[in-house]
Formats: sequence, C-alpha cells, structure tokens
Amino acid sequence: MTQTHADYQLSQLDQLEAESIHIIREVAAEFEKPVLMFSGGKDSIVMLRLAEKAFYPAKIPFPLLQVDTGYDFPEVLDCRDRWVDRTGVRLIVASVEEAIANGIVIEDGKTSRNRHQTGTLLNALEEGGFTAAFGGGRRDEEKARAKERVYSHRDEFGQWDPKMQRPELWSLYNGRLHAGEHMRIFPISNWTELDIWDYLGREGIEIPTIYFSHQRRVFERDGMLLSESDFNPTKAGESVEERTVRFRTVGDLTLTGCVESTASTIPEIIDEVAIARVTERGATRGDDRFSEAAMEDRKKEGYF
Repeated sequence: MTQTHADYQLSQLDQLEAESIHIIREVAAEFEKPVLMFSGGKDSIVMLRLAEKAFYPAKIPFPLLQVDTGYDFPEVLDCRDRWVDRTGVRLIVASVEEAIANGIVIEDGKTSRNRHQTGTLLNALEEGGFTAAFGGGRRDEEKARAKERVYSHRDEFGQWDPKMQRPELWSLYNGRLHAGEHMRIFPISNWTELDIWDYLGREGIEIPTIYFSHQRRVFERDGMLLSESDFNPTKAGESVEERTVRFRTVGDLTLTGCVESTASTIPEIIDEVAIARVTERGATRGDDRFSEAAMEDRKKEGYF
C-alpha cells in the first residue's frame, strides 16, 4: 500500500519539551504577571531554555526571581549571571539576609537560611504583584512533589493545601484566582532527572561546573559530604579531606551534599544517574531529612 503521508513520531524528549513549552505559553497568555524562579541550577536552567524556545525570536516576557540565601555556591552564581547576560532577562534577587534585616523573617539562630527562603519568597511575590511563579519541581524528586499539579494553587497566605488542588484532566488547567491568591506553575513536572540530563546533553546547555566531577575539600555529616566553608564550620569529630566529587543538585551550601564520582561528562553522568536508586534530593539535601514530611510541611507554608 502506498503511504500518502509521513508518519511523524516525536521522541520522548520532544514530547516533554512540547508539553512544557505549551504550559509556559498558556501561563504567559492567561496570567497578568508571571515570574520564573531561577536558582542557576540544572532544572531552572532547563526551564529558562524552554522559555527561550517558547517565545523565540521575541524576548522572554517575564522576569526571573532568585531567592538568595547568601550561602550559594559561587560557581552557580557565576553561571546564573552568564545566563542573565546572554538572554537579557531582568533578574530580581530576593535576599534572605535583607529579609532578616528588615524583619520580614526572624533569625533565631537555629533555623536554616534555606527555611527562611519561604518567607522571603512570599514577600517578593507579594511586593512584585506576581500572579504566577514558574518552579522547577519534578514529580520524581520527592514524595510531596509527587502530589503536585502543574498549576499548583496557593491561597492568599501563599500556602499549599494538597487536598484542595484542582483536577487537570486532559491537560486542561484551571488558572482562576481570587484576590491575593497565586499559582505556582511546574512545567517540567513530568520530567525525570535522567530526562533533564538527556536534554542538557542534546541541547548543549551550559550548567554550573560543580555538577561535573572535581576535587573538593569536604567533610562527612549525617551521612552526607558537605563542602568546607566559612559558613559551614566543622564540629567536633569531623575532619576535612579532599575527594573527587560532584553535585547532583545545588542549593544552600551548608545543607547541600555532594557525591563521590568520577563522572566528568554528560554521557558519564547519564550512566551514573541511570542506575541510581535514590533521588538527588533524597541523597544530598539535608533540609529534606528533618522528618519524613519535611518537604510537605515546608510546601504547606509556601516553599517551592
């Protein structure tokens, strides 16, 4: 039988890319004032790349927002600045340190800067009048994030109630809001860590160098390898040594661990991730280890 039309089939990555671009365009069309939360990590960089594609050749029509703990890795900040310079997108930095100084969040000497991001973020969203905030959460990362919708409704206090989220049958999204409410939007919800690395490799996307194998002075705490830093003094019984490591995720350097690895290229990282049995957050994020429901509790308060 003569074939009368081409049988087009998209690869898995192309399908994920198309879905994410569709979501980004829908939000830009539907919401009055969106913003993209941008840490300079691999997931937020993929989101920024998708936003570039969504509106090319026009500029991205919304700003970026980073919540800066003051304890970010220098390599991540350098990469963030190169992306901002190249894309020409406006970057808003919400500083935890300034939020503490202004009394927006209270420093008690026990709470981590990472937990103070919640109040700092909610204040930045309110001050900016943002009605939608893109986040880089993926459902494979953590149990609480597996409960998320693509459009994650937040009430007038910025809080998340998993029981009150809206159905998204047939990929139809309900973005209606009452005064003071906003949406968190997760366009890469259906991606996995492996998808992210496949996409980074395919697109040739620049990411912070600490994702690749390098020598670093580290010490072990609570089963994680943490970076030596003035912000992160060692405790009794902890010793610093140089090891060959890389980071699977980046965040507050006082809580973000690295893993021993010799993977120095994206294909090598893909091979490593393909056989991993623990997610990047479960393996290397100390703030998710306080309790079984640590992430869900923070999300209910307004965290990413």
